[in-house]
Amino acid sequence: MSKKSITSRSYWTILIGGMLTGMGNGSVFGATVMCLVGRSPFETWGGETIIAAYDPRTFTGFIDWAMIVFGIAFVVILVVALNQHEKLEKMAG
Repeated sequence: MSKKSITSRSYWTILIGGMLTGMGNGSVFGATVMCLVGRSPFETWGGETIIAAYDPRTFTGFIDWAMIVFGIAFVVILVVALNQHEKLEKMAG
């Protein structure tokens, strides 16, 4: 019986940990954008409706999309890192 890969054994850890970490960093990025440029480049703040909250042309939508993109990027980083770690373990053992 073959042993499952590290990536497949830690699926939920990668997904939850990567999204939480990435989205946290995305919110810091959004706060930094707000401090540097303010809300003037955006037509509205985006909290009027649920759809407006995810429209990247609004301030809130821009921040929400930044958080989603950062979350996905961190999930990809974790998958690549764990695959590399598994290669190193196989070479050592």
